[in-house]
Amino acid sequence: MLYTNISGCQLVELCKIAGVLKMRIQQEIIMPKMRAVQIARPGGPFEIVEREIPQPVAGQVRVKVQACGICHSDSLVKEGHWPGIQYPRVPGHEVVGLVDAVGPGVTQWKTGQRVGVGWHGNHCGVCDNCRNGDFFGCTGNHQITGISFDGGYADYMVASAIALALVPEDLAPVEAAPLMCAGITTYNALRNSPARPGDLVAVLGLGGLGHLGVQYAVKMGFKTVVIARGKDKEPLARKLGAWRYLDSQSQDPAAELQKLGGAKVIIATVTNGDAMSAVTGGLGINGTIVVIGAAQSMTVSPLFLLSGRRSVKGWYSGMAIDSQATLAFSVLAGVRSMNEVYPLEKVTEAYERMESGKARFRVVLTTGF
Repeated sequence: MLYTNISGCQLVELCKIAGVLKMRIQQEIIMPKMRAVQIARPGGPFEIVEREIPQPVAGQVRVKVQACGICHSDSLVKEGHWPGIQYPRVPGHEVVGLVDAVGPGVTQWKTGQRVGVGWHGNHCGVCDNCRNGDFFGCTGNHQITGISFDGGYADYMVASAIALALVPEDLAPVEAAPLMCAGITTYNALRNSPARPGDLVAVLGLGGLGHLGVQYAVKMGFKTVVIARGKDKEPLARKLGAWRYLDSQSQDPAAELQKLGGAKVIIATVTNGDAMSAVTGGLGINGTIVVIGAAQSMTVSPLFLLSGRRSVKGWYSGMAIDSQATLAFSVLAGVRSMNEVYPLEKVTEAYERMESGKARFRVVLTTGF
């Protein structure tokens, strides 16, 4: 017999070991794993870890991530600058992927659909701001993707069903991902500005936000002026459709804008307050400078604002429906982000490339799905 030389105690131990092995095998089958890039502490390194694939609860959707852009705002997670953020945290709010599973009560999304998840992750819907339609100002349950909950630096993520935007088939995942933040921020700010087709609109900066802002401004029919540092950027500005280019190193951009009649709108995409202050004087009567670059401060003359009914305004990126509109317009008008692409496992190299300011112009991670 097989167990002739095995004692009863040994047989019991073998049975225990077999039971443990069986349970582990079952766990591996029932709970498959995924890769996720987490930050364990403020200022800590990126860690590629293995986690269980998350399960969507009521009102949530699980997304199989195909691409996720690296945004400068991810530094808020990396360095711990966002108040109250909990660690470990998976960053990423420029997410594009496939609906992989839906939680109870979700009827608007089906498995297999390609969707995007942007900065705005959720809102309560019942506070006064939400009741007024100002969901970005939610005071009840305002959540931000990759900050309030784990984002898209992973093979899978879960998000609220109301945070999803449908991605057109004409946009590849890598093309669509940066539009979920950089794209929606510039497009939404322009379409909600006072400018109308034919008006003079200046775009300050020709970087990750600016190169998209120029394209949107041109396609919306604005007389588009690009303001940036150095003559070397003029060929790109012209290629993107700019009507005029102003080199802020050799010209006074405010004075030059006034020679052109004054700007109806200046979209400030840079993160330098001094650069913003230097162009504000180029606003025409009833002109508005729309700030979308997160500078610490800027200076503006109250007398200049008063004398021409001019204004300074900030603009929040937008909701999921705004992301969907951004994607649709981008397909219609041929607006595309210029990207550098890295596989998920090279996240540290990709992030450093973004931080260096040398990327042309957005950095995107891919999972291989």
